[in-house]
Amino acid sequence: MAEDLLKEFDPFDVFDAEAARLDRFFTGLDDAGWARPSRCEGWSVRDVLGHLAGEELYNHACLDGNVQDLLARLAREGVEGFHDFNEWCVRQRRNMPVEQVLQEWRTENAETRRRMRELGRDASLDTMAGPYPVGMQAFHYDSEYATHADDVGAPVAKEEADARTLWRVAVGRFALSEQGAQVQVEQTAEQMWVHTAGLTTTLSFPEFVEATVGRLTPDDDVDPRVASALRCLA
Repeated sequence: MAEDLLKEFDPFDVFDAEAARLDRFFTGLDDAGWARPSRCEGWSVRDVLGHLAGEELYNHACLDGNVQDLLARLAREGVEGFHDFNEWCVRQRRNMPVEQVLQEWRTENAETRRRMRELGRDASLDTMAGPYPVGMQAFHYDSEYATHADDVGAPVAKEEADARTLWRVAVGRFALSEQGAQVQVEQTAEQMWVHTAGLTTTLSFPEFVEATVGRLTPDDDVDPRVASALRCLA
């Protein structure tokens, strides 16, 4: 089963580690660092923080069981869908002092991580897609946090890079299976074998991760059809 891909990883430990990575990075930024462009088109590093802080509205709504109430509130403000929600979160915080946004994110995300860990990975919580296991939701958050850490250039220590890549490969494989993606993927000791739309290719583990989160660049030299088939977490 797809869930078996994730059994060896603790989603809550990963969530804590990626949140700590972002916090360390954000804490050391000066004005120029906050203004630097991120890998997210149109967003500065500061905007990524605003996005992370704002999406805690959704994370808490999931935990509180009132996602539909949040969606109704957003609809009244003309916010429809995740893309609009993300941009709205960023806009709401662009004129706030960055220290205030950072503290908001620290406080609200700490509560999210604490409550999810207390519930445990087999519990269920409310989401836009309906009831969903807490552990699986945490893995989705893990992927998002790792992706945004890379987006803003948060350092990854050499000794943790391989393990970090392996859990991200597992989450990507799980998401592809969960979504019924039209792609066949096999993991070997050193690379990923991918078959889709009559194409067969191999990717390194980092390339596979970047494909699943939609961060491949032309320099990666991956067929666009393969890249599209593998995108499942962004």
